[in-house]
Amino acid sequence: MEPLLLGAVIAAAGGFAFLNGFHDVSNSVAAAVRTRALTPTVAVLLAALFNLVGALLGTSLTLLFIDAAGGLPSGATGLAILLTALVAACGWGILTWYRGTPSSSTHALLGGVIGAGVASRFTDHRSMEGANEALLLQIVLPLMLSPIIAYLVAYAAVFPSTWLLRHGSPARVNSGNRIAQSVLTGVFALGHGIQDGQRTTAVVLLALVGAGYASGSGTPMWVQVFAALLLASGAMFGGWRITHTLGHRLVQIDPMRGTVAQGIGSAMLLIGAVLLHVPLSSTHAMTSAIVGAGANEPFASVRRPRVARILLSWLVTAPATALLGAVLFLALSPLV
Repeated sequence: MEPLLLGAVIAAAGGFAFLNGFHDVSNSVAAAVRTRALTPTVAVLLAALFNLVGALLGTSLTLLFIDAAGGLPSGATGLAILLTALVAACGWGILTWYRGTPSSSTHALLGGVIGAGVASRFTDHRSMEGANEALLLQIVLPLMLSPIIAYLVAYAAVFPSTWLLRHGSPARVNSGNRIAQSVLTGVFALGHGIQDGQRTTAVVLLALVGAGYASGSGTPMWVQVFAALLLASGAMFGGWRITHTLGHRLVQIDPMRGTVAQGIGSAMLLIGAVLLHVPLSSTHAMTSAIVGAGANEPFASVRRPRVARILLSWLVTAPATALLGAVLFLALSPLV
């Protein structure tokens, strides 16, 4: 049974990586496409390329997830927890894409893992132990704080940006900011690849360790390549429903504020991955930065009902996938 479950987990992890790229490419391209810094086709190709490169760089976040999930049972039970968590996260990703709602794939995956882990307590299988503190301090807390930080920093960054560009003509300022946005599209996609590519890598490595095919002390290169290719492939197809939401339905944004939003989002992802070694949601960082930068203008046009619905979806992401993960695990448990 274990080899079959291992194959199912790897296949589901590939689907999760593809949906992650498909769902989250909008975070990289929305502002640039909205301000006409890049055409949609060029923006998506650029994002896919840098997602691929980013996912091949570094393993520090992979090891962080491995340590945080140290209480995951070995054998068939652990593989079942990972499989049901991945299916729950993929289901939530498809639902939020269909509704055009930006949401965090990382929150969805964590919710699924926690829900399936709790469900394992109500069966004869071993449950997850000892991971609660690590999950809270190293993973959940940074993910919860990042939207607040992104909004406040983006809002504040508009002031010095406006002051520095105060003597430039509108045409020159907009042209320069569009060039900057073109560069930042690739930078943000690189950060997304570094951050989210390692989620899939960690899940596959956990499955291999649980099935006894790896030690967990190092990451096989094929696992990174597997995650990188599927993440980039998903980005190539582009989730345009969410791109339209970020670019048009939240706030009116000009090239200067688009540059601010992309710069803050990119900096957060790269600092989190390279310097602080903490996971951050690209969706939360970019969405919050766009709203923060757009809110700081004389005639701010933030569409509050739409923003409120997105915030509500963020709040229910983890509970919803936890419930779904628990139900799926209970359904699968007789076969494990």
